Amino acid sequence: MTGRHLDAQARRIVTGVNAEGRSYVESDELTPHRLPNPGNTKCDIWRVHGIPVKLTDGDGMTDGKVVTEPPFGGLIYRVVTFPPDSEWDRSLGYADATGRLPTGNPGFDDEGIPGLHVTDTVDFLTVISGELWCELQEGEVHLRPGDTIVQRGTRHSWSNRTDKTTTIVSVMMTGRR
Repeated sequence: MTGRHLDAQARRIVTGVNAEGRSYVESDELTPHRLPNPGNTKCDIWRVHGIPVKLTDGDGMTDGKVVTEPPFGGLIYRVVTFPPDSEWDRSLGYADATGRLPTGNPGFDDEGIPGLHVTDTVDFLTVISGELWCELQEGEVHLRPGDTIVQRGTRHSWSNRTDKTTTIVSVMMTGRR
């Protein structure tokens, strides 16, 4: 089904402590911060502006925008759904609320790898359903459900060579070069 990834949603349940000091479900909703794009749909679960985190702080997403990189010194947890490659033009690359993600080279030179991009982050990505290929400048790796890849600020692209959507969970932390 073409465009199925555009409908992807993630449920977010947040716990808290009530006035009596007892734990409870503070909210149970579909993620209020999501961004559907041709190349993927990002559902942001939580954004942290620094560690340690104050346990009563909100989700840090007051601007309501889905931006790929977390705030400096922070992290972001999200669910991302990718369509099959056959459903979109990978040469368009990936984007967020600020525009196209940088490739790391002037002029968005993709070295023949459609969608090549880079972030100054360490990312932990685990495939939940479907299959995904991580394409690097020197090779690629095939990821299946349960596989986790640790991306350390490297130029990469994603390819879903199947006919089904792929869903991953991702924790991205700011890094420095």
